[in-house]
Amino acid sequence: MSVSKIVFITQRVDPAHPNLGAAAGMIRALAARVDEVVVLALHAERGALPENCTVHTIGAANRLLRGVRFGVALIPELRPTPLAVVAHMSPIYAVLAAPLCRPAGVPVLLWFTHWRDSRTLRLAERVSSAVATVDRSSFPFPSSKLVPIGHGIDVAAFPCRPVDADERLRVLALGRTSPAKGLEAVIAGVRLARARGIDVELEIRGPSETDEERAYRRRLVELAGDGVSIEDAVQHSDVAALFARTDLLVNAAAAGSLDKAVFEACASCLPVLASNPGFAGLLPDELMFERGDVEQIAARLAAFAARDASDRAEVGHRLRHRVEAEHSTGHWAAAILELTAR
Repeated sequence: MSVSKIVFITQRVDPAHPNLGAAAGMIRALAARVDEVVVLALHAERGALPENCTVHTIGAANRLLRGVRFGVALIPELRPTPLAVVAHMSPIYAVLAAPLCRPAGVPVLLWFTHWRDSRTLRLAERVSSAVATVDRSSFPFPSSKLVPIGHGIDVAAFPCRPVDADERLRVLALGRTSPAKGLEAVIAGVRLARARGIDVELEIRGPSETDEERAYRRRLVELAGDGVSIEDAVQHSDVAALFARTDLLVNAAAAGSLDKAVFEACASCLPVLASNPGFAGLLPDELMFERGDVEQIAARLAAFAARDASDRAEVGHRLRHRVEAEHSTGHWAAAILELTAR
């Protein structure tokens, strides 16, 4: 009897990691649908995955050694032939895997959802059998190989939050402290709403991992105060608890970046105010705004603050149903398996 197997390549398997914690949920969803998932990762936390997952850690001190360890781990897993090799959010893995996989008849699938283009990404697209992403707007250039399949949100990890009757509107911005997040306009919008008598507070949380992000964090800290606080990154495993004490997530990221945090908030029944047109199919018009439009941000905050608890809860439940139907890890894993059969 043949055994169904998927090879999944990612940077980290760590449910707590602020940026990469969601990968574990995606792997678990695949593991529920095949006999075995073989995971290649630079780092993997013990006990994070089901028993039918085999993990090879390929982390090393330099790129050459990592490449050697990558090949040593991957080549034996190509026999018996896996359904596919999935490169998760790192185009270089698709580039490295393709010369080994394609001659053996193994499809290489790239999962990528980010606005940033690169020569490595262009090469990865060329050598991959298919490229999966959330939406056509979440991949930085046109491709005949591009297949929008929705996000992979572990809905079970994000229970529907209770709606607090507190009069203060608690707003959260979650994600990297990158200039692409448009947070200065959000801060200005909150300040304008407060000047008009709206009891609103903004909490900004996220990692700062590059020089650009650290410099931008310093800029945000300078703007803090008067209802705005800049806090440390939160572990991915603690995001649901953070959502539970929040009334509204705000996301002003640049077009092309369909932030995972938006889908996770919606899964938690937490309404989201967003600017990216890519969210138009998820969010109602009254929760969308023009990026950088401080006046509109303030008006949207005021309108949401005026909603009563039952109205907010109804909006949140509708958003959760949409994520369950179109952006769950189960939906994502089923779509990945469909791509392996092409």
